Amino acid sequence: MKTTSKEEFEKQNVFGTGAENTGFAQYFIGNSYLNPLTDPKNCAVFMANVTFEPGCRNNWHIHHATKGGGQLLICTAGEGWYQEEGKEPVSLTPGTVITIPAEVKHWHGAKKDSWFSHIAVEVPGENCKNEWCEPVSDEVYDKLK
Repeated sequence: MKTTSKEEFEKQNVFGTGAENTGFAQYFIGNSYLNPLTDPKNCAVFMANVTFEPGCRNNWHIHHATKGGGQLLICTAGEGWYQEEGKEPVSLTPGTVITIPAEVKHWHGAKKDSWFSHIAVEVPGENCKNEWCEPVSDEVYDKLK
């Protein structure tokens, strides 16, 4: 359900907004928030609830791995977008699950008129690393309906 009210969104955001995502802010347009759900030191799979304010999106990026790897997105609250390079954007709503194989260039974020949260799951693999690429331009983003 779309919502521009942070107060109303927080009632839906069952995994919590967490702290402002300052460590990765350079790779986002707008403000995002990060709430780690697992500790990578004590768990083989890192999961975090990522929250995007309306209009916030991350840059194009690639999850590299020589074996395995990639990312899962489990949409939990609000509405957002996901897009792979060369493909049409996908509307994200609570319950949507996106499987992103390693080596696929993509981006994800909130719709212009809604807060959005998803659980990001780092898929275990070998030689995993993330490559941040160019921002999603306003021209591309503003065309999304």
